[in-house]
Amino acid sequence: MTTGIDFGTTNSVAAQWNGEYVEILELGGQGLDADWERPGFEKLYPSVVGTSSLRTGALFGWEAKLRSEEAVEACKRLLRDEPLVTVGGRRFAATTAAAGVFRSMATAAEEEAATEIGEAVITVPANATGAARFRTREAARAAGIAVKTLLNEPTAAAIAYAHTMEEDGEFLVFDWGGGTMDATLLLHDDGFFDEKASRGVNMLGGLEIDARLRRMVLDRAPARRTWSESEQRQFALDIERNKILLSTQESVRITTPDGIAVEIGQDEFSAAIQDLISRALDPVEECLDQARIDPSELKAVLMIGGSSQIPAVRDAVAEALDCELVGADLCHPMTAVAEGAAICAAAMDGELKSIIRVVNTHALGTITKDQHGKREFSSLIDRNQRLPQQRKKSYQPSRDGVSKLTVEVWEGDPDRPVDHPDNVKLTELVLTYPPQHSRAAEDGAFDLEYTYSKEGLLTVKATLQKTGHPVLDGEVRVFGDSAVSPEIKNELQKLFSLRTTGREAPRPTHPQPVVAHGAEGRAGSAVASRPTPASLPKSVTAGRKPAAALVVDGSNLAWNGRPPRSAGGRPSFQALQAAIKSLRFKNPERDIHVVVDATLRHDVVPEERPLVEEAIAAGTVVQPPAGTEGRGDALVISIADEIGGVIVSNDNFAPFQKANPWLLDDGRVLGATHSQGLWVFNRRRPNAAVPAGRRR
Repeated sequence: MTTGIDFGTTNSVAAQWNGEYVEILELGGQGLDADWERPGFEKLYPSVVGTSSLRTGALFGWEAKLRSEEAVEACKRLLRDEPLVTVGGRRFAATTAAAGVFRSMATAAEEEAATEIGEAVITVPANATGAARFRTREAARAAGIAVKTLLNEPTAAAIAYAHTMEEDGEFLVFDWGGGTMDATLLLHDDGFFDEKASRGVNMLGGLEIDARLRRMVLDRAPARRTWSESEQRQFALDIERNKILLSTQESVRITTPDGIAVEIGQDEFSAAIQDLISRALDPVEECLDQARIDPSELKAVLMIGGSSQIPAVRDAVAEALDCELVGADLCHPMTAVAEGAAICAAAMDGELKSIIRVVNTHALGTITKDQHGKREFSSLIDRNQRLPQQRKKSYQPSRDGVSKLTVEVWEGDPDRPVDHPDNVKLTELVLTYPPQHSRAAEDGAFDLEYTYSKEGLLTVKATLQKTGHPVLDGEVRVFGDSAVSPEIKNELQKLFSLRTTGREAPRPTHPQPVVAHGAEGRAGSAVASRPTPASLPKSVTAGRKPAAALVVDGSNLAWNGRPPRSAGGRPSFQALQAAIKSLRFKNPERDIHVVVDATLRHDVVPEERPLVEEAIAAGTVVQPPAGTEGRGDALVISIADEIGGVIVSNDNFAPFQKANPWLLDDGRVLGATHSQGLWVFNRRRPNAAVPAGRRR
């Protein structure tokens, strides 16, 4: 079974065709904290690799995003230029970090979704450079995934939509995700998907929008001190999360690491990003102009990518095109690309009847010099040509006596200067003349031939015009299926064997893979096994008494780490939910009772009040009846006393100690600590209450 993978800047998604429909794989969703739980987020796998001082080894996905102190994000965007990145104090190529994300997804698929990712159709931005395409393939192959083809993201989304709606016509795909903005015009005709035009803006996405929101907050609450790396990271996460909330809420309240709260309204946020939205609309106009299509001729406008769902963005696109946009129910902005890739994979495997035709989004050529020595882009295959394409062009040395020539292979825009960022040198090839060859410049004329496959792979060769002799050693595959470089293999092994601390890491707050003893992961990397209750010998578990139930002082945990009420602080029900989720994972055999004060629903922010009320209605949280003496604390103690349970709270329960001396017994109370997204629970003995006569 071939998988479709949307390898995204912010999040990645994997999907498979199960014979009847596309199934989105849920990978690593247990790592979601309550603050980040949103409908559909369990289907996203953050494209992040990181490390934490509280954990050993490299972290990936939600673990890396929410629990890393040092993280490498936007792995896909980094593939454009291949910078070195730091993970766990070591330097790695960006391709290695991306390969780590691919491998961790494949491992999660085996252990959580009971399926394999052996082959995949992987999507790339429509305007991704050849270098980025090559590195994407290399990263996936280094992770043990055979890449059947690279598919442009807008094409994938159109495939998913057309498969659902069975509509023919002109589709415009507005693809604005975490890293890039692409507008692509496609024609769908009875199973054929033909990219007619595509334009885009690199380095314009959710990351730039995050930066704008961050600036808005800091303009009102400038940093008063130097923030630690962990504080900076948490602030960045808060910015991203609140940006998402601003798509559905009228305002958000963002607190800086200095403890200063800033309120940002949806309207002012929309106004602050208008220039970014205008830049994102430019490719739409360029795309329609190139194809000479009037907006009224469009059959559908698909909005994909997280940034496309910002209300101000949708309003701007709808107004610019004077049309109604396709809704998320027919083209899901976060999963449609992976769905289309899975459908393409099924078609390539012969399970579905569909033919996909695409165009190249950048011109391919080489570099020549004019009579003044100025470097110029000489195009062989112009952009927006249907693939596959094969083009040939004649060149000759600029002087006599040349035995070798360096042929530079470039991708980009011939209308821009060679040194423009949109122009990228893919490789250099050495053209060698035979020893008996005449050294006259005119005799050195050769035909340079580029063959560009529908998979986006380029083959280059050159032959002498005079003799037909190959002078590039036959074919040179610039983006071929050669073996993964040993450097990437070695780096990937080092990445997965990182040890960031010299001690055993505390138990994580969400489930980890369980691997049979002695098993190995992909590419031979050893995977440590973790015993589960089912895997332990019966002699160990037989006859064991049930573990004591946990009675959670919910209001106390909801206030954990929050400013006092006098300083404007409020409890967080979502933080309480995260703590309960952690407790359930760490104590799967225990019953858990959660008690909150009757006032909690009124103390939390208005957005959380329905969550509290739903939990009370469902019985997952209880509150004391009206008029109960001692309120929630008394109910917590009563339940724990009745069932012999262990209380989870940081309260001393001083007023109740005399009547309940067992509160001071060892093992009857657990304290709770929340640190950088991690909940830790340790035994604690409340301080004994001071008798009234001894108080001073």
